Amino acid sequence: MTFSVADGAAYAVLYAVLGVFTVLALLSSDNFNKFLPSTFCRKCLSLHHSDHADGESDEVKEADYFLAARNSSGAFAIAMSFFASGMGAWVVYGTTEMGATPQLSWLGVLGYSGASAFPAIIICCIGPRVRTLTEHGKAFSTTDFSRMRYGRIMQLFVAIVSVFYMFIYIVAEMTSISNVYGLLTGRDVFSTTTISYTQSIAISIATFTIFYVTMAGLPASIVTDKFQAMIMAILVVLLTIAVSVYPENHVSKDEFALASNWTADGATAAVTLFIAIASAEMFNQANWQRVWAAESIPAMRKGFFLGAFLVFLLMMFFGIIAMIAYANDPEAYNMGDKFAYLAFFDLLMPLGNGWHVITLILVTALAASSIDSLQNALTCIFSNDLVRIGWNPVWITRILLVVINIPAIIMSTRRFDVIGLFLVADLVCATSVFPLLLGLQLKDWKCFTAPTELGAITGCLSGVAAVLVNGAVNGEQGLGVFNYFELQNGAICSLCGSKTLITFVITPIVSIVFTYTTSWIDVRSRGDRARQPLIPIPFDSDDTLGGGQLAGADLKDSNCGKDNFDDESSEREEDGADMQGDLAL
Repeated sequence: MTFSVADGAAYAVLYAVLGVFTVLALLSSDNFNKFLPSTFCRKCLSLHHSDHADGESDEVKEADYFLAARNSSGAFAIAMSFFASGMGAWVVYGTTEMGATPQLSWLGVLGYSGASAFPAIIICCIGPRVRTLTEHGKAFSTTDFSRMRYGRIMQLFVAIVSVFYMFIYIVAEMTSISNVYGLLTGRDVFSTTTISYTQSIAISIATFTIFYVTMAGLPASIVTDKFQAMIMAILVVLLTIAVSVYPENHVSKDEFALASNWTADGATAAVTLFIAIASAEMFNQANWQRVWAAESIPAMRKGFFLGAFLVFLLMMFFGIIAMIAYANDPEAYNMGDKFAYLAFFDLLMPLGNGWHVITLILVTALAASSIDSLQNALTCIFSNDLVRIGWNPVWITRILLVVINIPAIIMSTRRFDVIGLFLVADLVCATSVFPLLLGLQLKDWKCFTAPTELGAITGCLSGVAAVLVNGAVNGEQGLGVFNYFELQNGAICSLCGSKTLITFVITPIVSIVFTYTTSWIDVRSRGDRARQPLIPIPFDSDDTLGGGQLAGADLKDSNCGKDNFDDESSEREEDGADMQGDLAL
């Protein structure tokens, strides 16, 4: 497989696309959009500012808008933002590996596509409750929720897992975009001699995104996401037409039947993917930022539902394209002359260089939309504390972004397997996802004690222990117990096989059992003290969800799927009455 896009053309595409996004991001900020025509600005480049509490300083208001864009975005903006931020350059490898592997085929593709959309459905269910519970404390992320609900130690656990997952995501994105540019310019991306070129691509995209993220914050990311999503949709349609009409890519019904199968291996991979991706995306603070950025709960739900649908469609596109690629040349894939994860490029190669340039535009938009969202998400993890202390979080987060991106660029040059990278992060997140989400239970229910901070921390650690035990049982392939997090189980793919599935099923179950068991013992041993943070800090006394303030509270459930999408005001009033009367907020 050899492409021949000129280096000059590739760099021109890279800098032109990133330059356009930078301009759009800067124009979306208050410092610049006042110079634009009001209609254009209102419709395309600006978000409306939410009302802030009386007495807040202008600096606090500015920081809150910069970091959270609180209550500023309608359903369409949220949908486009979730779609664009979630679909990075990695998608050209993800479902393509499933589709071009006949042992996985339809169920693998459907599983990956559905699993990628599934976190949005979860957030539709629990997002309103998290948003309502943390409204008084103006949370920026679920690390703030974990601090308010549990305490500082659990906040640290959640922060570490979140930073790890988002860092791995950035590395995967930089690796993907660098490899695509190397591939389409005719370079051997497996050779160490091309590292300097791929590194230049990673540095370029990191520099541009850091610049406009640090200048304009989350509002810029949401605004650029709208344009990036529309560019993606247009280019995917064009590529679908081009790939489909090209004679060399045509396959017969019988040939396609050879590539499209319904298998048990595909079903196993699908179940694994649902658990893995759902666990990981609960720690993707870019998703949660959109929960607070939505102008209302109905807008948030509509936006996430529409975004989930668009994610599903795009993932299915690449999966089906890969199945066509395999059907077009099954022998080459079976013999190892072609690789399943590069199947999309096999169909792309016969097209002219113009189409290859269009593909570069597409993957640049994909990568930029994800990376800028993740960079924004990293800035929000401890921003609530910085605002409450009175420090300016904007400059501190700018420095943090630079510090985090340098090792990400270095790691991207090592060209790790992208899906393998995600799998490590997914398993780490699976150890702690339920201890975090069970914090939504504030009242003892039958034998299920509302989790305490000690119970939640024990649940997280037990999840890690469950992975290590699985590694010992499965022999960890001679790599050491902790290396079992890489899940090298010798199956068809890194996501496949019963051992991987069992690990992803057992790990969260163990964490649930230990969270509840330890919490039950903790409450009966320490009484009401167990419901307080393990390390009480006076600074947090007026900004908590745990302890005496909300322990045993009778809150409404999120009523997933039952609330009227257009009846936010009554939901807010009822929640407010519950919390004031029963929770003594």
